Order: sequence, then structure tokens, then C-alpha cells
Amino acid sequence: MTMTTKKSFTYKLNDIEQEILTGILQAGNYRPTEVPHTSISAKTPDCNINLYKSGKLLIQGKGASEFVEFILEPLVVQSVSLGYEEMVNPEMSEPHMGVDESGKGDFFGPMVIAAAYIDKNLLEKMRELDVKDSKNLSSDKKALFIGSELRKLLGRRFSLVSIGPSAYNRLYSKMRSVNRILAWGHARAIENLLEGVPDCPKAISDQFGDKKTVERALMEKGRGIKLVQRHKAESDMAVAAASIIAREGFLLALKKMKKQYGMEFKKGASTAVCEAAAALVRNKSPEILLQTAKCHFKTTDKVLDMVGMKRDILPAEGQIKSKPYTYKKKKTT
Repeated sequence: MTMTTKKSFTYKLNDIEQEILTGILQAGNYRPTEVPHTSISAKTPDCNINLYKSGKLLIQGKGASEFVEFILEPLVVQSVSLGYEEMVNPEMSEPHMGVDESGKGDFFGPMVIAAAYIDKNLLEKMRELDVKDSKNLSSDKKALFIGSELRKLLGRRFSLVSIGPSAYNRLYSKMRSVNRILAWGHARAIENLLEGVPDCPKAISDQFGDKKTVERALMEKGRGIKLVQRHKAESDMAVAAASIIAREGFLLALKKMKKQYGMEFKKGASTAVCEAAAALVRNKSPEILLQTAKCHFKTTDKVLDMVGMKRDILPAEGQIKSKPYTYKKKKTT
């Protein structure tokens, strides 16, 4: 196998991953360095490791790939995307599709589901594009670039299902479950991709609910495909490619909304998102939320409270709230 010669890697680490890496750099044989805006930075004779306060991790130098392969991936992010993927997972280069989504946790914008096909030839080309889980890309700009390049590379070997806010709110009012909407979207993405690659034998996605829900949503074309759901599915290159295409689709939808409504639509469900939504309601009307946001979020109540309104002012499709999660106690014998 030909090993990668990349000398620069960028990751986005969550809080737990940042703590693990910090412990490794503090306890190991690493030389501390001082780099502006970092929470910790260190170096080895062959590479520099800079963890920025934003959670962005930058690794550079001729030894960067070795650090990623032997330290970062197995000990910190606990997924394999460099070096010996096919030895760890020999099925990675076999023909199959990956399915993933974007926008599920964002108040504004659509939920976008993508499916992407892969085989041995495409696997090598995706490595050259630096395809990895979209959450580990350093910026929206990079997600947009790699997403565009992936679509060119794949041609008819990808599919995209974008559920805009209005359609999403209608679906949620009927299904009352994000997982059921996801299952429907995954099934449609799989069916659509089978138009271009009818002999694809398998579809891999992250674990988000009962696999049988997706199987029931599949129509005639998809009923012969093997469905595999597993945790950390984004370590599979096809799933990673799908995650980037879905992310690109979500970001492009936000740009289109910005042009349509003349304002910036922020990602997530933060205080800044609430303030932007409240300003939108003041300028338009409460009903605008059904066209721009996922109204079952508790964020809707916060936004309406900021403008002195209650949820009951919304049409029926905006009345439905997310059910609070309750832990099920295991039965004891």
C-alpha cells in the first residue's frame, strides 16, 4: 500500500477530545511552544502540534502523518482515516454507499441527507481530496470546496435529499419524530442513488434509530440492499463523503435564504440564533419561522418569548414541540 505523504492536517476537536490531547501533550515527550490563540502547542523533532482555543487542531511537518496515524486517531478521535484503513477495515474499498445528514441540530435551514457511492478507484481519489467527516473540516469554506469537487467526481453516483423548513415542519407535525424523518430521508437518498448505481450491494450510515424503520421506508428499488448502521460510521470513506456533500447542501441553502430574506442565518441553536430569529419575527411575522426554521425546537419558545408572544400564535404545524427525553429504566430480575 502507498502511504500518504501529506505534511499538514486539520481537525475540529470537541471538548473531550481537546482534554485527551492536552493530557497527551503534557505527559508525553513533547516540547512546549508558544503560538498565539492556542490553548496548548507543542512540537516533536518532525512536526508542530497547535490546538487553538476554537477547538481547531493543526498538525504540520514531515512527521505529521505519523502523529495522526499513531497518536491522534487511535487515542484522541478514536477513528482511522489514514494509513492502514483497508487493513483495519478491508470492506472499505468494496463497492457500497454511505449515507449521512446535515442540519439536524440547526434551528435555521433544512435537513439535508446525502448518499455517496465508493469503490476502490473512487477511494483513492477521495483520499487525494482529503475527504473526512465534515465535523473535522476546518471551515465552511473547505466543506463547500470539497463538496463541490466530490459532486464533480461522483457524477450520478451521489444523491441529495433536502427537506426545507416548510416541508420539515409538515413532516414533523405528522411523524412527531426526528428519527422517523431521518429514516424517510435516508430511504429516499438510497433509492435515488440506486438510479445511478443499481447494483450497489450495501448502504452504511450512523446509528440513529431502528434500522427496520429505514427498511420499511424503502421502496421496490431499495429493498434488496443490505443496510448497515453503526456508531462512528463516518470513519467509512463513503459516509464521510456523504457527510461533506450534505454539509455543502446545507450551507448553500443558508446562503440562498440569506439572499431571499436579506439577513444572515446562523448555524446551531445559540443565543445569537435566537436573537436573529427574534429580529426576523419582528420584521416579518411569527409565521416566517415555519418557512425558515425547525419549529419543534424549544428555541421557538425562546424566540417568541423575546418578542412577547407564545407558540399558540403559530399555525398548526408550528404548534408541535419536541418531546422531552426520558430515560427508560432497565428491568431488574
